[in-house]
Amino acid sequence: MTKIIQRSQHPVAALALEESGLSPLMARLLAARGLERAQQIRANLSDLLAPQTLTNNTRMAKLLADAIAADKALLVIGDYDADGATATAVAVKGLRAFGARVDFLVPNRFEYGYGLTPEIVALAATRKPDVIITVDNGIASVDGVEAANALGLQVLITDHHLPGQITPAATCIINPNQHGCQFASKHLAGVGVIFYALLALRAELRLRGAYLSQPEPNLTELLDLVALGTVADLVKLDDNNRILVEQGLRRIRAAACSQGILALLRVSGRQAQACNAQDLGFYVGPRLNAAGRLDDMSLGIRCLLAESEAEANAMAQQLQDLNSERRNIEADMQESANLSLDGIKVADQYAISLYQADWHQGVIGILASRIKERYHRPVIAFADAGDGVLKGSGRSIAGLHLRDALDALSKQQPSLILKFGGHAMAAGLSIKRVDFAAFVTGFEVVVRGLISEADLQAVLEVDGNLSVAEMNFTTAQQLETQVWGQGFAPPLFYDEFTVRSQRLLADKHLKLSLAMTSDARGLEWDAIYFNRTELLDGTIQAAYQLQTNSYNGNQKVQLNLRYVAQPNSHD
Repeated sequence: MTKIIQRSQHPVAALALEESGLSPLMARLLAARGLERAQQIRANLSDLLAPQTLTNNTRMAKLLADAIAADKALLVIGDYDADGATATAVAVKGLRAFGARVDFLVPNRFEYGYGLTPEIVALAATRKPDVIITVDNGIASVDGVEAANALGLQVLITDHHLPGQITPAATCIINPNQHGCQFASKHLAGVGVIFYALLALRAELRLRGAYLSQPEPNLTELLDLVALGTVADLVKLDDNNRILVEQGLRRIRAAACSQGILALLRVSGRQAQACNAQDLGFYVGPRLNAAGRLDDMSLGIRCLLAESEAEANAMAQQLQDLNSERRNIEADMQESANLSLDGIKVADQYAISLYQADWHQGVIGILASRIKERYHRPVIAFADAGDGVLKGSGRSIAGLHLRDALDALSKQQPSLILKFGGHAMAAGLSIKRVDFAAFVTGFEVVVRGLISEADLQAVLEVDGNLSVAEMNFTTAQQLETQVWGQGFAPPLFYDEFTVRSQRLLADKHLKLSLAMTSDARGLEWDAIYFNRTELLDGTIQAAYQLQTNSYNGNQKVQLNLRYVAQPNSHD
């Protein structure tokens, strides 16, 4: 059963925002998401948190400047997801702009696993680098850093993941979440952290007089990549992250951005000039991620680094093909997961742990997310990694910090989890195949101790009603161009409608015509209900997003239904 609640209203803040020039609707929506001042809306680069307030960033800049001055060989080692890919591309482009001799290496997740492992260090050593720079990983790489140190390689870590009890013995670490860091935003993505490192490096090179006779690199040219990685990694869009994303989107809309992003938008059927955060999260990000899930993320990184349109288009098409393959694999896994869940009383469980021998390692995270959305329980899906080891990917619900739950389980049963890491809402781990049953039991016990039965009820926050006067194309455009995302949810309205007509679209979506029951004129609105095949009754209460729909030159408003309640409905 889904509980509908009205998002808290903040009339004083809304009035202040309205007085700054916002429409009453936009002022209400932004105030409900914690905004109080016009400054928070401007998204000016001058309002970014200062780079030197990121602990160790000034020292990191000095080390990088020294390495560039000595013409040392730098090797960037990234993660295999969209955040890692964009962070790697930002590091390579940015450091090259400063004159560095730099290359990159991204581990194949199926051969080397995650992070700076001793195996990756051994592979990296064949490139003969002087300095290893990690992006979006490294904070948990105790053994890998030790291996690098033994080879005489300097390791500089840039990461945003939560640290473990032991800190790697790297030469320098910047991470807003490391112990003792006072940086005001704890929500930088990995790509945001390396961008901040480059900001500090530029400041250091200025002090050294590097730009007295030559122009300095324009780091805003990297913000399209920063925006993509920030949105794709689902970090909270706090004030600082919204500035980074908004500034990146402005560059994309002006086509002053990576050829790779433009090419990925094209194969996705999206228009760069109208690009919004949802396009990055739902279209570009998944296609970039497909490389790391099924193949090698170096393809995605090379696409982002492509300098010509033709080169970018060719690689974007390869990523499109990989994403189609990923969708087919995911559909098969979803079907088998549903069959296995049919024999389980999910309502009696606090957590769901699943494993099937033929599941694909690269897709289990998406599978866990889909099952979590359906049952509103923390889910961990496992795939066979060979040598008697299972790799798991988990997704959580509000109220359960997934990494902390795994940490608690590892303390209770020290030999159960081989390794783990992650965030509150997502985590990865490895266990022995023979320990799967013990993990299922142990994880269930830990989760029961951390959350209550009330946490298992899905809650949908809505922004109240929309008036008929507000349901227009201009309003929809305003809503779509605003940056929304994790921790800054896109507006969801809730009204009662009469279903005037409905039909199946492509055998899997409902296309509807709706009239608002409170509107005496009976105006009708186009609506779409994705992944719904069962027809609706005559009167519905619907949570929906107001969107634009442009087709054959016609510009209309469309309601994207996200949840529907009906009389006698049990959901």
